[in-house]
Amino acid sequence: MMSGLIFWQVLINGILFGSMYGIAAIGLSLIFGSMQIIFIAQGAFMILSAYLCYWLFTLTSIDPFLSLIPLLPLFFGFGWILYRGIFHHVARAGKNPSLLVAFGLMILLENLMSVIWTPNPRAIKTSYTAWGLSLGSIQISFTRLMVFITSLAATGLVYLFIKKTLWGKAVLAASEDMEAAALVGISPRRVSSITFAIGIALAGIAGVATATTYPFDPYFGFIFSLKALIAIAFGGIGNVVGALLGGIILGVIESIGAYSIGGGWADAISYAAFLLVIMFRPEGLFGRSYRMA
Repeated sequence: MMSGLIFWQVLINGILFGSMYGIAAIGLSLIFGSMQIIFIAQGAFMILSAYLCYWLFTLTSIDPFLSLIPLLPLFFGFGWILYRGIFHHVARAGKNPSLLVAFGLMILLENLMSVIWTPNPRAIKTSYTAWGLSLGSIQISFTRLMVFITSLAATGLVYLFIKKTLWGKAVLAASEDMEAAALVGISPRRVSSITFAIGIALAGIAGVATATTYPFDPYFGFIFSLKALIAIAFGGIGNVVGALLGGIILGVIESIGAYSIGGGWADAISYAAFLLVIMFRPEGLFGRSYRMA
């Protein structure tokens, strides 16, 4: 039985960690909205961002969170080029070829990272890695708090983009009915390019979040893609805010499960919760399936 203090400590840890799942899930959800496929390489791009963040920190001493300034436009560009160069053409052949290309891209990235950085785990240790804030008797990791704030900021920006800009409304319309959107003059190619680029940029943010909080290796991305998929299932496919909340719920479930039963059971508990949601509420806990925001 948890005491009240331990419960709040475990709950806060889960919320802070789950926000990292949430930001990756938002990117996956956006890409699903435009391409109608699960972009399985999302986690590999996240780890690529973690390694580039690691390089910038060790070679140039750029603070990991400041590394978002060069990495965000870089990953946005990666996404734009990938869609225009590969996925736009493959998508014409259907969903299955796109899914296979995404899987091949994941394997390619994993092997490239393994060759460049070796399979040995890496981690970033800054001067503030061990800092903590005290909230009464509860301790809050400074880096996890920064990740949480970054996740909230990124979610807010994506939400405002979709709700308040013409391009965002075009993305929303295209995600609901691409053919109808095309009939009113929305360019499916341009909208999908922007959506894909934003999705990869969000993977870049999630990568920086990972690099500052946990050790990582070239093959860690696949597990993270699965966790982001579970977060989407919790929040509802195509729901930006729901994806973040789904990630937080997953983080809380894992945190409580790891404390109550043992760290080795955390993944099993999260997969079991995923199956229950799929069985009894396939539209997600927030109930707005196949719609953004």
